[in-house]
Amino acid sequence: MSDDQCQYFHLLSLACSLTSLTVLQGTWAKLSEVAVKGAQYNSRERQPHPKCLQGTRVDLLKHIHGFLDDTEKNQLVWLHGTAGVGKSAVAFTVAERMRGLKVTEETHVEKRLAGTFFFSRKHTKRCMTGYFFATLVYQLASNFPSIRKDVSRAIRDNPALLDPDTPLCDQMEALFLKPLRWLRLRLRGGPPLSFVVDALDECTSEPELTDLILSLAQALREPDLPVTHILLTSRSESYISKLFQNHEVRPLVREIPVRTSGEGGIISLDGADVDNDICTFLRHSFEELESRHPDFPRPSEVDLAKLASRAGRRFIVASTMMKFIIDDEDNDPHDRLQLMLKLTSELLPGTEVYKLYDCILSTCAEPKRAYLHLSIVAALTDPLPISQISSLLGPGLGRDVQRTLIQLRSVLDVPTDSTLPVNIHHSSIRDY
Repeated sequence: MSDDQCQYFHLLSLACSLTSLTVLQGTWAKLSEVAVKGAQYNSRERQPHPKCLQGTRVDLLKHIHGFLDDTEKNQLVWLHGTAGVGKSAVAFTVAERMRGLKVTEETHVEKRLAGTFFFSRKHTKRCMTGYFFATLVYQLASNFPSIRKDVSRAIRDNPALLDPDTPLCDQMEALFLKPLRWLRLRLRGGPPLSFVVDALDECTSEPELTDLILSLAQALREPDLPVTHILLTSRSESYISKLFQNHEVRPLVREIPVRTSGEGGIISLDGADVDNDICTFLRHSFEELESRHPDFPRPSEVDLAKLASRAGRRFIVASTMMKFIIDDEDNDPHDRLQLMLKLTSELLPGTEVYKLYDCILSTCAEPKRAYLHLSIVAALTDPLPISQISSLLGPGLGRDVQRTLIQLRSVLDVPTDSTLPVNIHHSSIRDY
């Protein structure tokens, strides 16, 4: 072969390689577009991120970390309980810890957090499973660049994998099992990988959720994966409990339930310490308030204990109390604190948050109108901005929507930009 021919084939080979690289880069870009960034644990869409304050939920977090550090076998770690006990804060805190742990001491990139998906019925792509595996594999391949080309090739060969209507089993095989198999040798002898999936009950389709849990259990039964754990959180819904009792799922499950104390209150695994944790949260919140309002009289330890008691060991109640006290520039925070202290503690366990919502509505200029507007926001499948909520209600009921919703800032996220959608802070509003 002549020198010219050699040069020709060399250039042809180089051109083909560049073309292939360009195609793979385009495929990776497409995956980046499809992956739901808002479902990642630290996304800007979820700010402010609920997280456990330092020194709180210590026993619970230690228990979860013990499961996630187990190098023997794959596990589904299921944390479940009623609305408002702080499951999402725990999920965020665990994810943040895993994101800070390296796979090996030598690496600078690869971390033990393999991927996260925080479900939310407030967002179309986060209340379904069609984007679940695409979102996880995007994070996995971002964390482990060595498999990025393989992931891109799999999608190039079957672009339908990124279609949310593609069967979940096909997505799982190509976008979850195969990438983990590629990592088996790379991770041999190292610590386990962890995925964190929050709020399963926010998936709006029970059949889809059933398919997802069964698929994850099937995946973790595979013998040729690196040791992999998945932390899952949910409410204690009966249909979800039945899923975890399924004979194919149960052997993999390490359950962390929310229990009931001897007094009938709702507590989590670190039970008697929950009141102390809530006091710590309240104390921290009032210190922040004092930094902005130096003349605000700090509540006594007795008052903090009263507020913690009113919370009924539910972090959402304590958080909403503080939003009510702090986040209203038109009212004296001291007056609002006194109103919270007057709330009765003689309530049925689990109803504390509803009594609090009653109290918040009663402070509005027109409580019935406020309740109507709150109900509309809570009922919407896709959140709407204030202008569209006003149009939806019509000329009569739709007047002064902004003024009414601003009075509900302790339970609603009301953006200063009127073109952005209004959202509820917590799913317990829908229950209410």
